[in-house]
Amino acid sequence: MTEIQLEGSGGWVKADLTDEQVKESKLVPNMEKYFLGKLEKLDTTKMIKHLEFEGPTQIQIEEKPNEAVADGLILIERGQYTCHQCNSIIGEYRVFKKSE
Repeated sequence: MTEIQLEGSGGWVKADLTDEQVKESKLVPNMEKYFLGKLEKLDTTKMIKHLEFEGPTQIQIEEKPNEAVADGLILIERGQYTCHQCNSIIGEYRVFKKSE
């Protein structure tokens, strides 16, 4: 596990990630910047700190549409990571499934 700071649209989260998650979270392969939105729903037990607060964010599920969004791709869940102190939105996530 590697401790990485993941950037979101409204802040950041520090989390312990596997090597595969670290690789997935990079927007540009040659740049040492990692993004929360590149990962699907991150397990809150892996979150160490967010903004200036210790511990994980809250997760607010916005919807579970189970709808096709592209050929062979289904959107399962959409939600937000929010601060447990001030309720600010830190980032968003999407969970997809490949259709058969």
